[in-house]
Order: sequence, then C-alpha cells, then structure tokens
Amino acid sequence: RQRTHRTAEGWCRAVKDFLSVLAEPGQVVEIRILDAPKSTISGYFDDWDKLTEAVKAYDGKANIYITLNPVNIALLARANNRLIQRPKNTTSDNDITARRWLLFDLDPQRPSGICATEEEKAAAKERARQIYASLKQAGWPEPVVADSGNGYYLLYRVDLPNDNESKDLVQACLQALSVKFDDERVSIDTSVFNAARIIRLVGTVNCKGDSTEDRPHRRSKLLQVPEALEPVPGEKLRELAALAPKPEPRPVP
Repeated sequence: RQRTHRTAEGWCRAVKDFLSVLAEPGQVVEIRILDAPKSTISGYFDDWDKLTEAVKAYDGKANIYITLNPVNIALLARANNRLIQRPKNTTSDNDITARRWLLFDLDPQRPSGICATEEEKAAAKERARQIYASLKQAGWPEPVVADSGNGYYLLYRVDLPNDNESKDLVQACLQALSVKFDDERVSIDTSVFNAARIIRLVGTVNCKGDSTEDRPHRRSKLLQVPEALEPVPGEKLRELAALAPKPEPRPVP
C-alpha cells in the first residue's frame, strides 16, 4: 500500500499509521524526546491516542523517537501513558522481549547535528533503492520503507529472540551491507544493532539543528507497507551475515 504525503495538519493520522505497522495492539513502546529545551523526556505507552496527544506539543520543536522492538509490559509502570522529564531510567536491551525488526538506516554523510540538503537526501534515496533491489534479488521479502526526514529507513520484519546470538547476527548483517554499499556520500548506520534501539517516530518532524534554506527541517513519512509483512527467513539473515568482514584475531601477549 503506497502511503501518500501527509501535511503537518495530518500528522496524528500519520503517526498512528506508523504505530499500526510497528507495534501490535497492546504492545508497550517507549517514547523518548531528545533536544527538548529543559531535558530528555520519556514515557511508556500502549494507548496510541494518548501517545499522539502527549507528543503533539513537541512535534517540530524537538526530536521524537520510539523503541523499535517490543518492551517489557512491566515498564508501563514507569510512566503509564504519559511523559515525564529527566527520567531516571529508559529502556535497556534487557527490557526488550523479542526482536521484531531489522533496521537499515540510510543517511547521507554530513556534519553531525544538522539536516541534509536535497542533494544529500537524494543520494540516500538512491542508495536505499539499490539495497532494496539487492536484497529482493537475494530472496528477501518486501520491507517497510520510511522517509526519516534526512534519509531513509528500510525496516525488515524478523522473528528473533533477544539474545547475544541475535545481536551478533543483526550486527553482522549491518556490517555486510556497509562494506558493500557505503561510500563518501551515504552510509548505513552500523550502530543500530542493539535490541533497545530507538528510531524516529515516523510522522513527526526531523528538526536537527536550525532549519535553513538549504538544510530545512522535514516531516518524516511512511512511504510503503507490504500487503503481508513476512519475516526474513533465518537462512537469508545468515547468508547476508556471512558476508561481513571477520574480526582480526587479537595478538597473543
């Protein structure tokens, strides 16, 4: 299903569309707001109406993120369908109940803390298309595709436990694609292998740094959702992971 462009007025619907893809009904997610004027803000939600209402005041004023994988339902007691400032605790890898998504985050190379130019973003789009086509040719199912504001997300459904073996597998998949597709213009973020990874809440504005004429703040968008979200078969994940560079053995003292 192709997702049409959402205006700022329709952002609530866009956020809920993304939540309906990312999470199952009743699943707990953490919202984490960075770059807010006073401090980091966090909250745990299983009610999408309360979630969108809570983050509405921060859209376009701070960067709003969400946990990628399902969170232990007990954490709802930290901040039950509400946001709090200066949280003592946020979601750790041990708080994730399973891995449901493999993220390929395509971002143009540029100084940190600023938005991308149109040219830089176009390069990230072309690289996302190349990776999309390469994995499809290798027998991978269709991913969810999103515009993060500065780059692009390819989100592949997986069905993995949250353990060290899965972490190593995901990390190797990221490294394998990085070796094949990274260059001086666009790179795959290889740091997103942790189970408690947060990503932009799609539908909200990416507002890194100041919005300038050549580096404007942009609203993130859900671009494509397959009719059926099929998990990537384990053998396909292992085939890709096998292409990752092997770590050099440590010298014997």
